Amino acid sequence: MPVKNIRELKTGLRAKYRSIRESLDPAVKAEMDGAVLEKLLSLREYKVNSTVFTYVSKSIEVDTFGLIEASLQAGKKVAAPRCVPGTYDMEFFYISSVDDLEKGMFGVLEPNPERCKKVEDFSRGFCVVPGLCFDVQGFRLGYGKGYYDRFLSRFGGFTAGISYASCVQWNLPHGFYDRPVDVLVTEKYIRKTARRRGKGGKA
Repeated sequence: MPVKNIRELKTGLRAKYRSIRESLDPAVKAEMDGAVLEKLLSLREYKVNSTVFTYVSKSIEVDTFGLIEASLQAGKKVAAPRCVPGTYDMEFFYISSVDDLEKGMFGVLEPNPERCKKVEDFSRGFCVVPGLCFDVQGFRLGYGKGYYDRFLSRFGGFTAGISYASCVQWNLPHGFYDRPVDVLVTEKYIRKTARRRGKGGKA
């Protein structure tokens, strides 16, 4: 498929799944967020890893504030991303509470670099990956900036994509360098992907 057509297809898919998410009833969304969190916390790979990398959720995304709280209470290290100004890269910083977060690029809460220690080791850990949509192979459709694509290319730990079941489809257009998540978690099921690499080791 020509690149132009792929871009148009992705633009249409982003609009479709953004609309689905924006139309969710808040009470229903909260219930689904709770179900996703329960499944995430049940994963062996989550339990054995001492470091959790997670995005800080916006209103249309699967909530991660519950995950942050549960992980900190469990004594795990929690790292959240901060976009690097002028680039499409992001850095991760350890946070000790949501009070370490401040409004950053795109209105997203990000770690305050003056209060938080920067993460240097990305060889291990449990990483929760956002996406507007996922497919059953674990490939994702993000917001189009490529922040997570760049990060995942150098991350050596275990990756979990979280989504609502209504935002999962059979397949998505993806390139040679796109990397699927190791497991897909929705409010209805946990799906280990075909390209799972078995990197659930401790960090």
